[in-house]
Amino acid sequence: MENQYCKVGQVTPIEANRNVINLLEYQYQNFMEKASNLEYTDAKLIEFFEQKAQKIQKLLENMVK
Repeated sequence: MENQYCKVGQVTPIEANRNVINLLEYQYQNFMEKASNLEYTDAKLIEFFEQKAQKIQKLLENMVK
């Protein structure tokens, strides 16, 4: 019997994608929109979306350098 390798659960690094900057910019805008749409409802959820957006912004800044 030969060894078989399963690709289920395999993770591709985000840097491998050619359009990674566009994807991250989209995600950043999406999280900021979600945070602004929830302005008067749930403060913890707003904080969560803003933190996600900040992390993506840091990634973008590091990639552009």
